[in-house]
Amino acid sequence: MANIAAKRIKREFKEVMKSEEVAGGDIKLELVNDCWTELQGEIAGPPDTPYEGGTFLLEIKVPETYPFNPPKIRFMTKIWHPNVSSATGAICLDILKDQWAAALTLRTVLLSIQALLSAAEPNDPQDAVVAKQYRENPQLFQMTAKHWTNVYAGGPMSVLEFNQKVQRLLDMGIDEHQARVALSTYDWELERATEQLFC
Repeated sequence: MANIAAKRIKREFKEVMKSEEVAGGDIKLELVNDCWTELQGEIAGPPDTPYEGGTFLLEIKVPETYPFNPPKIRFMTKIWHPNVSSATGAICLDILKDQWAAALTLRTVLLSIQALLSAAEPNDPQDAVVAKQYRENPQLFQMTAKHWTNVYAGGPMSVLEFNQKVQRLLDMGIDEHQARVALSTYDWELERATEQLFC
């Protein structure tokens, strides 16, 4: 790894560790295999969002050209959000693409991702299905996002009706995550989800 990148990452890692956000449990950063180019981030679901109470893990890969190019970041924890792929965890956030500036740091990136959970951009989605639900049925979107937060991120709110529908599909031999994705995609309409899974 280029010397400039390694020095910069070490300095930023220390900045994150000393930050008030780490002390408050909002963000966390760890090395993976004692490697400065592979990190794992953790963000807490922001208050007053369907992600509240959840803990979301992020895979962070830092290129040798850092800080002149942005880190590659994706959600490892499954999440129902218009700007995050429900399949791959890819994030649609301008500062991770064309709005990246060398002055940005790992701390500001983690905080920006956390802020994205509070202020989705459904008109610039990473996941069109989630964005459509967000725009057309905000209440159902909120319930679905809370359900995913409960199941995948340890969030506090369990949605009994959704759990029962997932169980119905499990009883038919469908994989649990596949069942949840199909139901979420088809607005929790069991018949439409079942048709999609079996055609």
